[in-house]
Amino acid sequence: MRSDVFAWSAGIRGFLALSLLGCLLPALLWAQAPVGKGRDPVFDPQLALEASQAAIGRTLENYTLINAAGESVELSGFLGKPLVISMIYTSCYHTCSLSTRFLASVLDKARDIFGSQSFHVVTIGFDTRFDTPKAMATFARQQGVENQPNWTLLSGSPETITRLSHQLGFLFAPSPKGFDHLVQATVVDAKGVIYRQVYGESFQTQLLTEPLRSLILGTPPTDNETPVEELVRRVRFFCTTYDPTTDAYRFDYSLFIGMFCGGSVILITIFLLLREWWQNRRRPRA
Repeated sequence: MRSDVFAWSAGIRGFLALSLLGCLLPALLWAQAPVGKGRDPVFDPQLALEASQAAIGRTLENYTLINAAGESVELSGFLGKPLVISMIYTSCYHTCSLSTRFLASVLDKARDIFGSQSFHVVTIGFDTRFDTPKAMATFARQQGVENQPNWTLLSGSPETITRLSHQLGFLFAPSPKGFDHLVQATVVDAKGVIYRQVYGESFQTQLLTEPLRSLILGTPPTDNETPVEELVRRVRFFCTTYDPTTDAYRFDYSLFIGMFCGGSVILITIFLLLREWWQNRRRPRA
Protein backbone atom coordinates (compact mmCIF):
# COMPACT_ATOMS: atom_id res chain seq x y z
CA MET A 1 0.00 0.00 0.00
CA ARG A 2 2.83 2.38 0.92
CA SER A 3 4.64 1.63 -2.30
CA ASP A 4 1.51 2.50 -4.25
CA VAL A 5 1.26 5.84 -2.46
CA PHE A 6 4.93 6.50 -3.08
CA ALA A 7 4.62 5.71 -6.75
CA TRP A 8 1.51 7.90 -7.04
CA SER A 9 3.21 10.90 -5.37
CA ALA A 10 6.33 10.44 -7.50
CA GLY A 11 4.17 10.45 -10.58
CA ILE A 12 2.48 13.66 -9.51
CA ARG A 13 5.85 15.33 -8.92
CA GLY A 14 7.09 14.19 -12.29
CA PHE A 15 3.97 15.52 -13.98
CA LEU A 16 4.35 18.89 -12.25
CA ALA A 17 8.03 19.09 -13.21
CA LEU A 18 7.26 18.36 -16.85
CA SER A 19 4.44 20.92 -16.82
CA LEU A 20 6.74 23.58 -15.36
CA LEU A 21 9.40 22.78 -17.95
CA GLY A 22 6.80 23.05 -20.69
CA CYS A 23 5.83 26.51 -19.48
CA LEU A 24 9.40 27.77 -19.13
CA LEU A 25 10.84 26.32 -22.32
CA PRO A 26 9.03 28.69 -24.75
CA ALA A 27 10.05 31.69 -22.66
CA LEU A 28 13.67 30.55 -22.58
CA LEU A 29 13.69 29.97 -26.32
CA TRP A 30 12.09 33.39 -26.95
CA ALA A 31 14.66 35.12 -24.75
CA GLN A 32 17.47 33.60 -26.80
CA ALA A 33 15.82 34.12 -30.19
CA PRO A 34 17.57 36.72 -32.39
CA VAL A 35 15.70 39.83 -33.52
CA GLY A 36 13.70 39.10 -36.63
CA LYS A 37 13.27 35.37 -35.80
CA GLY A 38 10.26 35.19 -33.57
CA ARG A 39 11.12 38.16 -31.41
CA ASP A 40 10.24 41.84 -31.82
CA PRO A 41 13.17 44.31 -31.71
CA VAL A 42 13.71 46.07 -28.41
CA PHE A 43 13.54 49.87 -28.60
CA ASP A 44 16.67 51.61 -27.36
CA PRO A 45 16.13 55.39 -26.95
CA GLN A 46 19.85 56.15 -27.14
CA LEU A 47 20.29 54.22 -30.39
CA ALA A 48 17.14 55.87 -31.75
CA LEU A 49 18.53 59.32 -30.95
CA GLU A 50 21.86 58.48 -32.59
CA ALA A 51 20.11 57.21 -35.73
CA SER A 52 17.97 60.35 -35.83
CA GLN A 53 20.96 62.68 -35.56
CA ALA A 54 22.89 60.67 -38.14
CA ALA A 55 20.15 61.41 -40.67
CA ILE A 56 20.94 65.16 -40.69
CA GLY A 57 22.49 66.08 -44.02
CA ARG A 58 20.93 63.11 -45.80
CA THR A 59 19.02 63.78 -49.03
CA LEU A 60 15.58 62.18 -49.13
CA GLU A 61 14.65 59.99 -52.05
CA ASN A 62 11.34 60.43 -53.79
CA TYR A 63 8.50 58.27 -52.44
CA THR A 64 4.98 57.61 -53.62
CA LEU A 65 2.51 58.03 -50.76
CA ILE A 66 -1.26 58.27 -50.43
CA ASN A 67 -3.08 61.31 -49.09
CA ALA A 68 -6.22 61.28 -46.95
CA ALA A 69 -8.38 61.43 -50.07
CA GLY A 70 -6.84 58.18 -51.35
CA GLU A 71 -4.81 59.88 -54.09
CA SER A 72 -1.20 59.01 -54.88
CA VAL A 73 1.24 61.86 -54.30
CA GLU A 74 4.99 62.21 -54.67
CA LEU A 75 7.05 63.36 -51.71
CA SER A 76 9.06 65.49 -54.13
CA GLY A 77 5.91 67.50 -54.78
CA PHE A 78 6.31 69.07 -51.33
CA LEU A 79 9.83 70.31 -52.00
CA GLY A 80 10.81 73.71 -53.34
CA LYS A 81 9.95 75.07 -49.90
CA PRO A 82 11.03 74.01 -46.42
CA LEU A 83 9.19 70.88 -45.28
CA VAL A 84 8.31 69.63 -41.79
CA ILE A 85 7.74 65.85 -41.47
CA SER A 86 6.19 64.16 -38.45
CA MET A 87 5.67 60.41 -38.05
CA ILE A 88 2.70 59.13 -36.02
CA TYR A 89 0.42 56.12 -35.70
CA THR A 90 -3.30 56.75 -35.54
CA SER A 91 -4.12 54.24 -32.78
CA CYS A 92 -1.90 56.25 -30.42
CA TYR A 93 -4.39 58.21 -28.33
CA HIS A 94 -1.95 60.11 -26.15
CA THR A 95 1.58 60.95 -27.31
CA CYS A 96 0.91 61.29 -31.06
CA SER A 97 -2.22 63.34 -30.44
CA LEU A 98 -0.55 65.69 -27.97
CA SER A 99 2.55 66.14 -30.11
CA THR A 100 0.49 66.85 -33.24
CA ARG A 101 -1.63 69.48 -31.51
CA PHE A 102 1.45 71.13 -30.03
CA LEU A 103 3.19 71.07 -33.40
CA ALA A 104 0.12 72.79 -34.89
CA SER A 105 0.32 75.56 -32.28
CA VAL A 106 4.00 76.21 -33.04
CA LEU A 107 3.42 76.20 -36.80
CA ASP A 108 0.59 78.72 -36.34
CA LYS A 109 3.15 81.11 -34.86
CA ALA A 110 5.51 80.41 -37.75
CA ARG A 111 2.79 81.19 -40.30
CA ASP A 112 2.02 84.49 -38.60
CA ILE A 113 5.59 85.59 -39.27
CA PHE A 114 6.68 83.74 -42.40
CA GLY A 115 3.34 83.51 -44.21
CA SER A 116 0.94 80.61 -44.67
CA GLN A 117 2.50 79.53 -47.97
CA SER A 118 6.16 79.65 -46.95
CA PHE A 119 6.55 75.97 -45.95
CA HIS A 120 4.85 72.56 -46.17
CA VAL A 121 3.95 70.07 -43.42
CA VAL A 122 3.30 66.35 -43.83
CA THR A 123 2.23 63.88 -41.16
CA ILE A 124 2.86 60.25 -42.11
CA GLY A 125 1.33 57.19 -40.47
CA PHE A 126 3.94 54.47 -39.94
CA ASP A 127 1.61 51.69 -38.69
CA THR A 128 0.77 50.37 -42.16
CA ARG A 129 -1.74 47.85 -40.81
CA PHE A 130 -4.13 50.52 -39.60
CA ASP A 131 -2.94 53.93 -40.86
CA THR A 132 -5.12 53.95 -43.96
CA PRO A 133 -6.12 57.15 -45.79
CA LYS A 134 -9.47 57.06 -43.94
CA ALA A 135 -7.72 56.66 -40.58
CA MET A 136 -5.38 59.54 -41.38
CA ALA A 137 -8.33 61.76 -42.33
CA THR A 138 -10.02 60.92 -39.03
CA PHE A 139 -6.83 61.65 -37.13
CA ALA A 140 -6.54 65.04 -38.85
CA ARG A 141 -10.10 65.96 -37.83
CA GLN A 142 -9.56 64.80 -34.26
CA GLN A 143 -6.42 66.91 -33.90
CA GLY A 144 -7.90 69.92 -35.68
CA VAL A 145 -5.32 70.07 -38.48
CA GLU A 146 -7.48 69.07 -41.45
CA ASN A 147 -7.82 72.70 -42.56
CA GLN A 148 -4.29 73.87 -41.72
CA PRO A 149 -2.58 75.52 -44.73
CA ASN A 150 -0.17 73.25 -46.60
CA TRP A 151 -0.58 70.40 -44.08
CA THR A 152 -1.07 66.96 -45.67
CA LEU A 153 -1.76 63.61 -43.98
CA LEU A 154 -0.14 60.65 -45.74
CA SER A 155 0.10 56.87 -45.55
CA GLY A 156 2.11 54.33 -47.53
CA SER A 157 2.99 50.72 -48.20
CA PRO A 158 5.12 48.77 -45.69
CA GLU A 159 8.12 48.89 -48.03
CA THR A 160 7.79 52.66 -48.55
CA ILE A 161 7.37 53.42 -44.84
CA THR A 162 10.34 51.20 -43.95
CA ARG A 163 12.63 52.94 -46.44
CA LEU A 164 11.41 56.43 -45.61
CA SER A 165 11.66 55.86 -41.84
CA HIS A 166 15.21 54.63 -42.26
CA GLN A 167 16.17 57.72 -44.27
CA LEU A 168 14.57 60.00 -41.70
CA GLY A 169 16.43 58.23 -38.89
CA PHE A 170 13.07 57.38 -37.32
CA LEU A 171 13.20 54.08 -35.40
CA PHE A 172 10.17 52.42 -33.86
CA ALA A 173 9.41 49.06 -32.28
CA PRO A 174 6.18 47.27 -31.23
CA SER A 175 5.37 47.37 -27.53
CA PRO A 176 2.43 46.32 -25.32
CA LYS A 177 1.05 49.86 -25.54
CA GLY A 178 1.45 50.10 -29.33
CA PHE A 179 4.85 51.38 -30.48
CA ASP A 180 7.89 52.83 -28.83
CA HIS A 181 9.51 55.67 -30.77
CA LEU A 182 11.05 59.09 -30.45
CA VAL A 183 8.69 62.02 -30.90
CA GLN A 184 10.46 63.98 -33.60
CA ALA A 185 9.71 66.60 -36.21
CA THR A 186 12.13 66.58 -39.13
CA VAL A 187 12.91 69.86 -40.89
CA VAL A 188 13.87 69.38 -44.56
CA ASP A 189 15.20 72.11 -46.84
CA ALA A 190 13.82 73.02 -50.25
CA LYS A 191 16.10 70.49 -51.97
CA GLY A 192 15.12 67.56 -49.77
CA VAL A 193 18.12 67.59 -47.44
CA ILE A 194 17.40 66.87 -43.76
CA TYR A 195 18.34 70.07 -41.93
CA ARG A 196 17.25 69.66 -38.31
CA GLN A 197 15.54 67.23 -35.91
CA VAL A 198 13.27 68.57 -33.16
CA TYR A 199 12.23 66.28 -30.30
CA GLY A 200 9.48 65.99 -27.72
CA GLU A 201 5.73 66.20 -27.23
CA SER A 202 6.40 69.87 -26.50
CA PHE A 203 9.49 71.98 -27.07
CA GLN A 204 10.66 75.57 -27.18
CA THR A 205 9.10 77.40 -30.10
CA GLN A 206 12.48 78.61 -31.36
CA LEU A 207 13.77 75.06 -31.85
CA LEU A 208 11.46 74.74 -34.86
CA THR A 209 10.85 78.31 -35.98
CA GLU A 210 14.53 79.31 -36.16
CA PRO A 211 15.48 76.49 -38.58
CA LEU A 212 12.44 77.40 -40.67
CA ARG A 213 13.44 81.03 -40.60
CA SER A 214 16.96 80.24 -41.79
CA LEU A 215 15.68 78.03 -44.59
CA ILE A 216 12.99 80.46 -45.72
CA LEU A 217 15.51 83.31 -45.85
CA GLY A 218 17.73 81.14 -48.01
CA THR A 219 14.92 79.98 -50.29
CA PRO A 220 14.97 81.67 -53.70
CA PRO A 221 11.81 83.57 -54.72
CA THR A 222 9.08 81.55 -56.37
CA ASP A 223 7.90 82.21 -59.92
CA ASN A 224 4.85 84.13 -58.72
CA GLU A 225 6.76 86.29 -56.22
CA THR A 226 7.72 89.75 -57.46
CA PRO A 227 11.01 91.42 -56.44
CA VAL A 228 9.04 93.85 -54.24
CA GLU A 229 7.26 90.97 -52.47
CA GLU A 230 10.59 89.23 -51.93
CA LEU A 231 12.06 92.42 -50.46
CA VAL A 232 9.08 92.85 -48.11
CA ARG A 233 9.35 89.20 -47.05
CA ARG A 234 13.03 89.54 -46.22
CA VAL A 235 12.53 92.82 -44.36
CA ARG A 236 9.79 91.19 -42.27
CA PHE A 237 12.14 88.34 -41.36
CA PHE A 238 14.99 90.64 -40.36
CA CYS A 239 12.60 92.74 -38.27
CA THR A 240 11.17 89.74 -36.42
CA THR A 241 12.36 88.99 -32.90
CA TYR A 242 11.37 86.27 -30.46
CA ASP A 243 9.98 87.31 -27.07
CA PRO A 244 10.54 84.46 -24.55
CA THR A 245 8.21 86.02 -22.00
CA THR A 246 5.23 85.60 -24.33
CA ASP A 247 6.63 82.67 -26.37
CA ALA A 248 5.77 84.59 -29.54
CA TYR A 249 7.38 86.58 -32.32
CA ARG A 250 6.91 90.31 -32.79
CA PHE A 251 8.02 92.84 -35.37
CA ASP A 252 10.83 95.15 -34.29
CA TYR A 253 11.66 97.83 -36.83
CA SER A 254 14.10 99.66 -34.56
CA LEU A 255 17.09 98.27 -36.50
CA PHE A 256 15.83 99.69 -39.78
CA ILE A 257 14.74 102.94 -38.13
CA GLY A 258 18.25 103.30 -36.72
CA MET A 259 19.77 102.49 -40.11
CA PHE A 260 17.46 105.02 -41.77
CA CYS A 261 18.34 107.74 -39.25
CA GLY A 262 22.06 106.99 -39.52
CA GLY A 263 21.89 106.97 -43.31
CA SER A 264 19.96 110.22 -43.31
CA VAL A 265 22.59 111.91 -41.13
CA ILE A 266 25.35 110.67 -43.44
CA LEU A 267 23.53 111.90 -46.56
CA ILE A 268 22.80 115.30 -45.02
CA THR A 269 26.44 115.65 -43.98
CA ILE A 270 27.61 114.75 -47.49
CA PHE A 271 25.13 117.23 -48.96
CA LEU A 272 26.32 120.05 -46.71
CA LEU A 273 29.95 119.32 -47.51
CA LEU A 274 29.28 119.25 -51.24
CA ARG A 275 27.31 122.49 -51.04
CA GLU A 276 30.09 124.17 -49.12
CA TRP A 277 32.63 122.92 -51.64
CA TRP A 278 30.54 124.17 -54.55
CA GLN A 279 30.01 127.59 -52.99
CA ASN A 280 33.72 127.93 -52.33
CA ARG A 281 34.46 127.00 -55.92
CA ARG A 282 32.07 129.62 -57.30
CA ARG A 283 33.21 132.31 -54.91
CA PRO A 284 35.36 134.88 -56.79
CA ARG A 285 38.99 134.88 -55.86
CA ALA A 286 40.48 138.08 -54.45
